[in-house]
Amino acid sequence: MDDGPLTKSKRHKGAEAFRERLRLLYHGRSPGALRFQYAVMVVDLLIVAFFIASPVLRERPSFLWIDFSIATLLALDITARAMASRDMPRWLRQPTSIVDIFILVTLLFPLWLANLGFLRVLRLWSLSRSALFWRPLVRRGYGPWREVVQSAVNLITFLFVVTGFIYTFFFREGSGFAGYIDALYFTVTSMTTTGYGDILLPGPWGKLTAVVIMLAGVTLFIRLGQAIFRPNKVWHPCPQCGLQRHDPDAVHCKACGNMLKIPDLDD
Repeated sequence: MDDGPLTKSKRHKGAEAFRERLRLLYHGRSPGALRFQYAVMVVDLLIVAFFIASPVLRERPSFLWIDFSIATLLALDITARAMASRDMPRWLRQPTSIVDIFILVTLLFPLWLANLGFLRVLRLWSLSRSALFWRPLVRRGYGPWREVVQSAVNLITFLFVVTGFIYTFFFREGSGFAGYIDALYFTVTSMTTTGYGDILLPGPWGKLTAVVIMLAGVTLFIRLGQAIFRPNKVWHPCPQCGLQRHDPDAVHCKACGNMLKIPDLDD
């Protein structure tokens, strides 16, 4: 039996009311919303810690149970974020959303995509770009540290993604925790171009991997140094040209001259 127009209207209103409640939780500034956002942040950081350790924990009997539990949490979070957005297709096209969906797929098929598990650490990168992560921090006055934190997160994410890659494809077989530490040690010495030479990756692919790590590592260290020592900027997209970084006391956009209305931290 087809539902009548009144029933469909009630369902639509109920769905919109539910989405509005999600928006208040994910994007609101009330004390309850901020508590929810802090709780989500803590859970996300714990999940990232599991992702970092997962190459070593994969052989444990409880790994799949934890893996599917995290998949459930992440699926609920992605669904809630999508419903809380006002433009769902645009939200789905964002790089952070694509990364999170890819991570969810690796969690749902851990046996088939085991060799791609090291890419789950990219969740740390997407988290550092999330407004949900920064909104409560900005309210506490940590907004000026956004670029420094994001540059540090880029470096840390690259470090553990590469460590997981090296462990998976060069140290994996029977190496356990010691092999993971060797992979981490090799990654750090390559990124810093220290080059002790006590651990080497075999074959031409190992040499090419080391070259990529060295070049990317130096670039990320330079980027972090620039973020720390350059003059402080605030994040406020210009409505005219879209330029995001401005001087804290800027009245006009330096790119297009449009008048800015940069809110104070207490606004």
